Amino acid sequence: MAQPERPLSPFMQYRWLYSNTLSILHRLTGILLSAGFLLLIYWLVAAARRPESYERALSCLASIPMQVVLAGVLWSWCYHFLNGVRHLCWDVGIGFERRVARLSCWAVAIASLALAVVLWLVLHGGFGDVA
Repeated sequence: MAQPERPLSPFMQYRWLYSNTLSILHRLTGILLSAGFLLLIYWLVAAARRPESYERALSCLASIPMQVVLAGVLWSWCYHFLNGVRHLCWDVGIGFERRVARLSCWAVAIASLALAVVLWLVLHGGFGDVA
């Protein structure tokens, strides 16, 4: 008797679930964080070179398109961090119940946006002399 084909990965269900979305988003934010790491390297190398290189890097990173990218990288870090904590809880057996899993899903999504906005404001001096 032939066995039916099965998905290659546990998050690939036949029905779309919230857990699919969070799993895929966790992987995508990891990729975006790698791209953000390259921007950090660019900034550090420019700082180590001539002052003109650093000024050029600052003007590039201060442009509107790069600010959008940096905001995305910041949100990616917040989401990846909070969802990673969620996965650590799962590793010790906490939060597998359907209701708790759904609540933690929404908590990660909302908290990552809120944390990203707060960090963005702090880093850009939106709270006065905090940073």
